[in-house]
Amino acid sequence: MDDARAVMTGIGSCLPPDVVSNDELSRSLDTSHEWIHSRTGISRRHVVKPGVSTGDLATAAGAAALESAGRRACDLVLLATTTPDQPCPATAPQVAARLGCAGVPAFDLSAVCSGFVYGLETASALIRSGLYGSVLLIGAETYSTIVDPTDRNTAVLFGDGAGAVVLERGEAGTPGAVLHTRLGSDGTEAGLIAVPGGGSRAPRPDPHGPPSYFRMEGKEVYARAVSTMTRSAREVAEEAGWRPQDVDAFVGHQANARILRAVARRLGLPAERVVCHMGEVGNTAAASIPLALGWAASRGTLTAGDRVLLTAFGGGLTWGSAAMTWPGALRPVTAVEPAPPAV
Repeated sequence: MDDARAVMTGIGSCLPPDVVSNDELSRSLDTSHEWIHSRTGISRRHVVKPGVSTGDLATAAGAAALESAGRRACDLVLLATTTPDQPCPATAPQVAARLGCAGVPAFDLSAVCSGFVYGLETASALIRSGLYGSVLLIGAETYSTIVDPTDRNTAVLFGDGAGAVVLERGEAGTPGAVLHTRLGSDGTEAGLIAVPGGGSRAPRPDPHGPPSYFRMEGKEVYARAVSTMTRSAREVAEEAGWRPQDVDAFVGHQANARILRAVARRLGLPAERVVCHMGEVGNTAAASIPLALGWAASRGTLTAGDRVLLTAFGGGLTWGSAAMTWPGALRPVTAVEPAPPAV
């Protein structure tokens, strides 16, 4: 059917119980709560305990999303992450097996902070094609494992967490439908956001090679993020036939409160329609949009039929936006951080 769409039917999240506040960071870094909060809007972030991995958080969030949707399994599992459990094999098949979905296709998707939106377009296309009837899409990150704890420019920004959604085949008029998506990339600027060491170009261990910590050119990334997210979000809203006043909720990648406000202003959206969740969780990269959606839904901010505009910008460089409506009778489920699987 020509109006077939992927429809969100479940949403789940998982945040590690351990929290690091700005005040705690200021004890080891040359910074303060005021400095961090005024520049980012972040007050605290969640971090995993030693031995807890991205796959553990993804499994918990995925189980929560399946419970929310009233399902035991899906036809496909996608995991958007920058921090897989290991370089090889992919983490998604292990997550699928732990969820009782062994045998279904499962793969990782790497687009850094744009990963969830990339996954949303991938899942939507596969569902609309008729190849799969349902997809479990998870965004999960443990940036605490790749951020240099002595680098004030990055250590204050990132947190760990996972968010997941279940998508099923439906129609464009169904609340929860993903109506339009738009993706882009610019590999000529890959060096602005990167983990330089650890890949085939600079394999580890190499004490004389580039570091394996995450690094980012903050000022340049800020400017590119604002302009690119604005353009991408505007384009996908126009494809959906939406004017600024038609958008009920704007959910951008939760990197920086100032970026979200700047993009919203350029789009002509009032501040009260901007979902801003990073104050309590920090920048959770590919997990940030599903975590923000679950948080807003649990607070009653989103109601059935609301027009929701998503946008993200990340390393690669990559970016993406999506226009969707909010599903009715959706019950967000929050999971507790699981123990690692027995070896």
